[in-house]
Amino acid sequence: MFKTNGWFTFAVFSLLFWGMWGFFQKLATNHISPRSVYIFAALGTLLIVFLTLMSLNFKLETNRTGITYAILAGLFGSIGGLFFVHSISKGKASIVITFTALYPVVTILLSLIILKEGITVKQGLGILFALISMALLSM
Repeated sequence: MFKTNGWFTFAVFSLLFWGMWGFFQKLATNHISPRSVYIFAALGTLLIVFLTLMSLNFKLETNRTGITYAILAGLFGSIGGLFFVHSISKGKASIVITFTALYPVVTILLSLIILKEGITVKQGLGILFALISMALLSM
């Protein structure tokens, strides 16, 4: 079908866990404020961070550029998460999650412009159809 180079299994688990993440965020906002949800969700994240640190015997790689980009990723991801919780508290999970799941389009555009990565016509059509599907879901 297609060559995965080992990424596919991890991607499936990511998809499943992120799907549950969005679902539990919606359930939580039915009971507490978005800001409270965000704080308690961060506590869950800290548990995973601690377990990951343990699995590395508390020894992290120390490359300044890598660390800088990782911190920026954490900051942008956290800010996006905060906006996500606010949006899901006010909208339907089916629409908010589908809309925010289009975030790879931003990554693709940045990769095209900054990293000079290319996409095929087929991939471009896939992006276009994803944007059209979001427009249809929002109606």
